[in-house]
Amino acid sequence: MGELVVEKIENGTVIDHIPAGMGMKVLSILGVGEGSKIALLMNVPSKSHGKKDILKFSDKQLTEREVNKIALVASSATLNIIKSGNVVEKRNVRVPNELLGVAKCPNPRCITNSPERMETKFRSDGAKFRCSYCEMLFEAKELGV
Repeated sequence: MGELVVEKIENGTVIDHIPAGMGMKVLSILGVGEGSKIALLMNVPSKSHGKKDILKFSDKQLTEREVNKIALVASSATLNIIKSGNVVEKRNVRVPNELLGVAKCPNPRCITNSPERMETKFRSDGAKFRCSYCEMLFEAKELGV
């Protein structure tokens, strides 16, 4: 099978090292609108991961909130910021110690799910996250991202 060639972007963001099969989830988290130039490569060979997904966005810079959402589903991902065709910044995503307004609390009785709609707040508690309001502990995959 031949090599897959994807057009180079002049300005934008490349999210690399997304776990294989999670590219669509990352794309849905970002909710990129119409008119955006996007490339999604799935199950691409990776020396360190076996297989991986890659997302390329032309003319899009991610917010810190978007990066935090990605970290919940693809903690091994790396961000490459592209300007004038060159990588100007490369960094690993990491799950922060505190998540503000990034995820929905799975506890239906939590005050953040009431009609008042308070902004959610989770604290890292080992490999899990504790809701600052209802104090329940959740795995990253349980949080409504």
